[in-house]
Amino acid sequence: MATHFYTASSLDGFIATDDHSLDWLLSQDIDQDGPMAYQGFERGIGALAMGASTYEWVMRHEHGAWGYAQPTWVFTHRDLERPEVGDVRFVQGEVAAAHATMIDAAADKDVWVVGGGELAGQFADAGLLDEVWVQFAPLTLGSGAPLLPRALALELLEVARNRSFLCGRYRVVKDGDFRA
Repeated sequence: MATHFYTASSLDGFIATDDHSLDWLLSQDIDQDGPMAYQGFERGIGALAMGASTYEWVMRHEHGAWGYAQPTWVFTHRDLERPEVGDVRFVQGEVAAAHATMIDAAADKDVWVVGGGELAGQFADAGLLDEVWVQFAPLTLGSGAPLLPRALALELLEVARNRSFLCGRYRVVKDGDFRA
């Protein structure tokens, strides 16, 4: 089992706009069954972690409906509304404290850090992030939520083109051979 950060990014390294929107992403051309696409990735996922802003965007975008079958841990310090259907758990504190429970709940599948970059960085800081998957969209945002606001060494494992997207899968280098 592994813990992945799977996300899309603008070419200038932002995963969301300043107001936490992902609307820029939804207009992009991608083959949902193509290389490194979401559907294939998601089949191997047994549990999710996400930050509060990502959770709120999903709830707004899906009009309050929860679209994930996997148990989901939302890391937040805010009081958020729970969906009527779905296994959503609100947690606070260090990611390591929830990670073991997430691994158990994943039932021999992987864990997906859905978003955002700061949360993925916390998993990396704790030595719990194994891979980073990025689908680079052909646009720039100029500002917003950064892809990964950390110095992190990565090893390229796979690259693919999926219509408009340049897709990369990286292993997180954990043995400390990186200098910022």
